[in-house]
Amino acid sequence: MKVRLENISKSFGQNLAVDNFSATLPDGKLICLLGPSGCGKSTLLNILCGILETSKGKIFFDDEEVTNLPPDQRGIGMVFQNYALYPHMTVLDNITFPLEVQKLSKKERKEKAIEIAKLVHVDSLLSRYPGELSGGQQQRVAIARALVKKPKLLLMDEPLSNLDARLRLEMREEIRRIQTETKVTTIFVTHDQEEAMSISDSILLMKKGTLVQKGICQELYNQPNCQFVADFLGNPPINKIKIEYQQLKDIFNSLGKKIENIEKLKNKDLTLAIRPEAFTLDKKIKAKIISISEMGKEEILTIDFLTHRVRAIINSDEELQAGKEIYLGLKNKGIFIFDSNSGERLF
Repeated sequence: MKVRLENISKSFGQNLAVDNFSATLPDGKLICLLGPSGCGKSTLLNILCGILETSKGKIFFDDEEVTNLPPDQRGIGMVFQNYALYPHMTVLDNITFPLEVQKLSKKERKEKAIEIAKLVHVDSLLSRYPGELSGGQQQRVAIARALVKKPKLLLMDEPLSNLDARLRLEMREEIRRIQTETKVTTIFVTHDQEEAMSISDSILLMKKGTLVQKGICQELYNQPNCQFVADFLGNPPINKIKIEYQQLKDIFNSLGKKIENIEKLKNKDLTLAIRPEAFTLDKKIKAKIISISEMGKEEILTIDFLTHRVRAIINSDEELQAGKEIYLGLKNKGIFIFDSNSGERLF
């Protein structure tokens, strides 16, 4: 099911939680609503499911307007952060519960529950109670309960935040698998950019209730439309260096790189932003290694570069040591220039 949001706004008193939000979400895809805490992600999700009314704007499921429809008439499934399982019911009863209002026979309810339990790999747990399950198992049951009524739209609000790191990774893969098999349009809310980039077909990045940028994961990472997007995506975070126009021009000349219409950058407050992986060992600009830390298989260098302390990920066969002077170049990808005041991307 395709979802279309037209100029959605939501206010709580004087607080504008969602501000003129418009987007079209394609059918059968997993889309992440991403952004920092308090940016309006969960509010927007609650508007989609009908728990909250809009202050302004319209919602369409395919071509049907559902703005004023109650939740039970929208054909949605919802998975909450706290799972919301009934502790006194078995896994089987938790899964079949949404089917009771459809007046299906007990046999039909059980058959559908077993079918969906197999999909999410909890079919061996049907006689257990939620208190006897691990966090990951409870999450699977919550997903099964949301899917059993064959929703046209699945909404997931920070569903992995209560799990430990290893289990979060496992459940990311499972949610991706389940969505791919069912092909149900899924909207997944998270503040974790690694989670969003690993699980989604596309991302809607929000800030203060507005949509800042929409696109596939690598598009947002490689082509951020403003400094906020570049800052938010990436771990380690992007390096930012306040720089004067002439210094920037000299650096790019020494690197053998050109900026078209560089004169347009005159008389602006500039920020040079460099992804850690954009550094290379090259005899261009002198730098000094301050420290080296391990991050899995990668070494992250903290270096003194252009009198700024920055992080760099450099693949090298030569031995790198703290205190050593090195010469660095920059790749063509992962380098941006922003207006320091507005955050607008200039290059």
